[in-house]
Amino acid sequence: MSAFSNIKLIAFDADDTLWDCQSYFEKVEKEYCEILSKWGNYQEISEALFQTETKNMDLLGYGCKAFTISLIENAVKLSHGDINGNDIQKIIELSKTLLKLPSTPLPEVEKTLHEIRRMDKYDLVIFTKGEILDQQNKIKRSGLEKYFDDVVIVSDKTREEYVKLCREHDTGINNLLMIGNSFKSDIKPVLQLGGYAVHIPFHVEWKHEVTDEYDHNHLIRLQQFCQLTEIL
Repeated sequence: MSAFSNIKLIAFDADDTLWDCQSYFEKVEKEYCEILSKWGNYQEISEALFQTETKNMDLLGYGCKAFTISLIENAVKLSHGDINGNDIQKIIELSKTLLKLPSTPLPEVEKTLHEIRRMDKYDLVIFTKGEILDQQNKIKRSGLEKYFDDVVIVSDKTREEYVKLCREHDTGINNLLMIGNSFKSDIKPVLQLGGYAVHIPFHVEWKHEVTDEYDHNHLIRLQQFCQLTEIL
């Protein structure tokens, strides 16, 4: 893609692009459904939880703390208020484990970032959504912060936030390359604005991030993070 020669700013998604996140959420959800098993099967409880999360999203946003509130609210609703304090405490402790994810970089991520940094051609930014303290802690635990010029944490990856990101880095949207696993959050808004994107799917995907995908002349799809050096 010859237009990549115009790229000045490369933004990287964090969760499920630089390190595993969704797998841990799915593990917690499975254990959560076991706690609530007397009030429904896994599919019923999971779907009810997704509806609760979706309803709360505009008010609570993304992240572990918002997820915890939705877990408790959904448990009370499904049990018609019959769930006991011990089970509520189990849910709270279970959700707290998500605040201590190892944030171990996925295979080849650190090596690839090192190689891109050595090119000395781009500003590199982590551009992620979620709760600020939780995301900051994950970035610190990952040990990857040293490869980036900036870390930007937003409540949601709207088109307005992408425009703001470019403005703060004194570049145009046509000079932005966004790299991420979510077509809905990382790819689609950038393509709509005229920027460039690299989609690297993760093996699990949160239901809220599922969307119709399409091809685009500003889009490259990769299977492995290390392939970034080949296109840059």
